[in-house]
Amino acid sequence: MTGDKGERRRRRFPDFNDWFDREFPGLPGWRPATAAHSIPVETTSADGAYVLRAELPGMDPDDIAVTVDDDLITVSAEHAEGEQDKEHSEFRYGAFRRTVRLPGAIPVGEVDASYADGILTIRVPMPEAESGTVRSIPVRRAGSGGGRS
Repeated sequence: MTGDKGERRRRRFPDFNDWFDREFPGLPGWRPATAAHSIPVETTSADGAYVLRAELPGMDPDDIAVTVDDDLITVSAEHAEGEQDKEHSEFRYGAFRRTVRLPGAIPVGEVDASYADGILTIRVPMPEAESGTVRSIPVRRAGSGGGRS
């Protein structure tokens, strides 16, 4: 039986953050002290919108920032470590950041962001599709005087 889900498409080139936010091979857990943790994301397009979902468990929506710059959406957050002494913790604390490039300019006033159950969901309306009407383009003769011949 074939699966109901489509094959996951991989991009030829990863996001810029994917190259720099990963651990170095052979050095598990190593990352520069100033580096922000990468935020796992998934993007889809449906119902006339791009949908970006970012995994940010345990965050307060007031600690999450979403910025838009032309065709880039940046999600950043800060998760502070509590004062309580811990014997063991695998939680990630500090700065989190992820920038995703969409296929076109983002209409800033129409972006919607919501946070529930550890998932930030950002909806961005897709630009209007170009009309598919065929039209003729007149070709003019290039003249030496700049006028029409």
